[in-house]
Amino acid sequence: MKLADRVAVVTGAGSGIGRAIACAFAREGATVIVNDLAVARSRETVDAMGAAGVRARAVEADVAESRAVRAMFAEVEREFGRVDVLVNNAGIGSSGGPASEETAKRHEARIGELMAGGAIKTHWDVTERMTDETWHRMIAVHLNGTFFCTREALRLMKPGGAIVNLSSVAALTGLETVPHYSAAKGGILSFTRAVAREVASRGIRVNAICPGYVDTPMTQPMSALMKRLTVSRTPLHRMGVPDDIARTALFLASDDGSFFTGQWLSPNGGLVMQ
Repeated sequence: MKLADRVAVVTGAGSGIGRAIACAFAREGATVIVNDLAVARSRETVDAMGAAGVRARAVEADVAESRAVRAMFAEVEREFGRVDVLVNNAGIGSSGGPASEETAKRHEARIGELMAGGAIKTHWDVTERMTDETWHRMIAVHLNGTFFCTREALRLMKPGGAIVNLSSVAALTGLETVPHYSAAKGGILSFTRAVAREVASRGIRVNAICPGYVDTPMTQPMSALMKRLTVSRTPLHRMGVPDDIARTALFLASDDGSFFTGQWLSPNGGLVMQ
């Protein structure tokens, strides 16, 4: 029971990686506050915990809204009095719709041009076509949300506390089809290092995870061709699964990772090696 008697907040835990992390923490004895934008999804995660779910709470909040985050942590403080572990997992991928469909078409066209051995004539043109709203929403959920939740959690943390931020391989290499996502995840890495230095004297650790491609609802819009190409570029020859990331989060949140702070771990199957 690596997290026995600890209170953990996991954001974006209504599905995918967040759900896997919340369930893993519950199995290891933590009381888990399961956050999601929709409380129904949070409750589904609590149900997925089985018997361990008796210690869990489902909480609805948009992490991009500072007032909502403040209210969520006020509720945690009233009921539990503290936070021992925070996992900043909440995030979004592409916005979907026509823009995503157009990107998928361009991707397949570029693959065809590469295989033909000629010049690349199909250009991405993602940044020049991106709207202010798309940019701001991506930054708000990932980067602002990580800041808002970290700020509130630190007020309730004591020595021995741990924060785990979800970044991405996009922060390590940049991904040409999602410059806004890459920027947000890169910001999370820098924020992780800065806060780790800031709170080390208080005995609180802050680390990040940079997953590769993981089979979750966020990656479902990927075309079959794109998924095959991704797997072919990955030395372990598969996409990740949410439990791959959950085990990494458990290591960083528990005493097993007690000498880690300001670091990032990247479970990516060898897609990125640094």
